[in-house]
Amino acid sequence: MSKSLKRVMAALADAKLDITPVELGPETRTAQQAADAAGCALDQIAKSVIFAGQNSGKAILFITAGGNQVDIAKASAVANEPLGKADAALIRAQTGFAIGGVAPVGHLNPITAYFDPRLSEFALIYAAAGTPRHIFPIDPATLQKVSDAQVSDFTS
Repeated sequence: MSKSLKRVMAALADAKLDITPVELGPETRTAQQAADAAGCALDQIAKSVIFAGQNSGKAILFITAGGNQVDIAKASAVANEPLGKADAALIRAQTGFAIGGVAPVGHLNPITAYFDPRLSEFALIYAAAGTPRHIFPIDPATLQKVSDAQVSDFTS
């Protein structure tokens, strides 16, 4: 079992959640691949999209529905700083995860996070569990709480 998956499982257990990540056969680096593998709607996939704060230099997490796109202008307004592309090194240093498996919980370092209200329209959603092949089911309110994400309008 990878260190990243173990960190996600530990974060869920620390939050007193009895959730077991699911290993999917195919790679699930994209939201559509994850939805297809999980047999759910695209918007039931909670994507972890990371941007770099241009003033703070820190990674900022936007947890969004699979079919939504983060609007950079809205996201910058929500984050109170201009945002740019986060490179793989920043994402790995801040979260401990590689692109394609960034989980909304279990980060190596604290991260500012925002939550797409579209996810709350579902009883159950799925998020990356630290690898490109693992996801975990969770209800949206619980994910929003355990990720310490602020519900915000940042999609186009």
